[in-house]
Amino acid sequence: MKKIAFIFPGQGSQSTTMGLDLYNNSLAAKDVYDTADSVLNKKISKLCFEGPDEELKKTINAQSAIVTTSIAALSAFQKVCPDIKADFTLGHSLGEYCAMYLSGVMDLKTTIKAIQKRSELMDEATKITKGTMAAVLGSDIETIKNALSEASKYGLAQIANYNDPTQIVITGEIEAINNACEIIKAKGAKRVVPLAVSGGFHSKLMDSASVGFVDFVKTLELNNAKIPVITNVDAKQTLEKHEFIEKMPKQINSSVMWLQSVQEAISCGVDTFIEFGNGKVLAGLNRKISKDIKTYNVYDIASIEAVKNELMVGV
Repeated sequence: MKKIAFIFPGQGSQSTTMGLDLYNNSLAAKDVYDTADSVLNKKISKLCFEGPDEELKKTINAQSAIVTTSIAALSAFQKVCPDIKADFTLGHSLGEYCAMYLSGVMDLKTTIKAIQKRSELMDEATKITKGTMAAVLGSDIETIKNALSEASKYGLAQIANYNDPTQIVITGEIEAINNACEIIKAKGAKRVVPLAVSGGFHSKLMDSASVGFVDFVKTLELNNAKIPVITNVDAKQTLEKHEFIEKMPKQINSSVMWLQSVQEAISCGVDTFIEFGNGKVLAGLNRKISKDIKTYNVYDIASIEAVKNELMVGV
């Protein structure tokens, strides 16, 4: 029997019209969007379907829009393929909240409330501290760490994401990251790509957001997980409610250990991943992590049928 992990993308995966096909053709998906609109007291569905792009990509909107779309895709899939279940679940940064929802750590309304607060705190942090991020492709980890150490004389410089064996994202204060990029390029990196982001996410620049989230998380109604969640901050399986309460604030200002998390799933026997939500970002990363795994994508009705036809044989 295959072991399957359900996975969810993070901020940056958004695009206008995402989820519209699901909304129009799945009552389960429509219910998710309608609930999000009600909880947020704004038409996040309209923003997903119609944009404009400038509004959709703002942190304060993007996080709720992406989580809503990913959970809508999951809900539509579960109606069509109830026998295809996750043995593990994980999400990239923001996507971890979808993983916790799937695992029963929190219900839909609580998930949306949590994401709204998270995005507000992170948005506030970007106004206090000016940061940026860049993706480094084709450089070894020691070279990157040495460059960050050298650039730290100009300000904060850290690793934000361990995405795959060939891609690391760096984060921190603008002058420090710009200098780190130049050092890394001079040392032979294949590419260094500045990211169009509003802040230095997953760094100490987000400390105020992390601290602000601590007390808020304690007010949420959370449960132990029914399915192990492989968490970003440590790439470890997490089941206990108290561990989620501790890890949720830390995730805001800690590195995303995606590479290590996928490797943990593989070490537990997972050979099949299903990515729920807009785009195919995680499928692309997974191809670099292992050639022995398969990642499917669920983002509209046709993709649900395609995955059903591939995986239902023998279920």
